[in-house]
Amino acid sequence: MSSELRLKKLRGSGGYVMATVTDEQQMKGNLGGPDLFLAPIGRLDADKITKHFCNTCEKEFEGPPKIEFENPNEEVAENLVLAERGQYICNSCNASIAEYREFNKPNEDGEVGSAKPLDPNAVTPTVEATTPTVEATTPTVEATTPTVEATTPTVEATTPTVEATTPSSAASVSSIEGRTVIDENANKIGTAKQVGIDSNTQSMVLVITKNDGTEGSIPWASIKKVGEVVLLGKPDEIPDSQPGKCPECGFVNKDGSKFCEECGTKLQ
Repeated sequence: MSSELRLKKLRGSGGYVMATVTDEQQMKGNLGGPDLFLAPIGRLDADKITKHFCNTCEKEFEGPPKIEFENPNEEVAENLVLAERGQYICNSCNASIAEYREFNKPNEDGEVGSAKPLDPNAVTPTVEATTPTVEATTPTVEATTPTVEATTPTVEATTPTVEATTPSSAASVSSIEGRTVIDENANKIGTAKQVGIDSNTQSMVLVITKNDGTEGSIPWASIKKVGEVVLLGKPDEIPDSQPGKCPECGFVNKDGSKFCEECGTKLQ
C-alpha cells in the first residue's frame, strides 16, 4: 500500500478540514460513499491540516482548527477501553467541527462483553403515545324526596405506554441521548439521538446520527447493553408470525380478524 500523502477534504458534523492523509487514513475515513469523514480517522497532526471550514461561521479559515482531547483509558465494556476522545473546534466561534472516539480491545482475540452500567437505579425507558383514550362513566341520578340530584359525569383519560424489552443494564431515555453507538466489532457507527416508534412495525427503535451526519434507526432488540456507550449485538430472536399480522403487507390486525384491514388479504 502506498504511503504517499494526498490532500483530501474530511467532513465532520459541523464543517470540514483540508488535510494531507495516507492511504490507510483514507480507508478509515471512507464509509462507503464519495466523501471522506474525519471521525473514523481520529486525531490528525495539526501540521497536516491546511484549512478548515466552520458551518456556524459559514467561512473557510487558513490553518488547522483547535484540537482538544483527553485520554480517559476508561473501561466502558468488558474487553473494551475508551482510549481517547476529542474534537476539532473552530478557532473563531469555538463551535465543534467534528468529534471522535478511539477504542481499544485489550484482548484483540476476545469478544466485547457487557457494557459498564450507566446507573444501576435507572428506570426502564418508556415511550408515551400521543393520543389518550377516554373512558366516561355513565352519570347516575339519585332522587331524594322532591329534589333530584345528578352527579356530574367524570371523564378519565389514561395515557397508554409502549414498553419494549430493554437491555439488562437499563437506562433512562434522556441518559441514552448523546451516547456513542458502537457495534459488536468495536466500531463507532454514530451517536444516539432519541427513542422512537417505527410506524410500520409499531416497535421501539433508537434514532441515531450516523458518522456521516445522516439520520438512521436501530431496532431496540439489537441493543445489547447501555452504559458509557450504547453497545449493539445480535438481536434477540423474534417469532416470524404474530396474531393478526398480514403475510402480504405486514399490517397487524385485531385478534379474530378474517381479512387484513390494510390490503384485504384473507388471514388464516
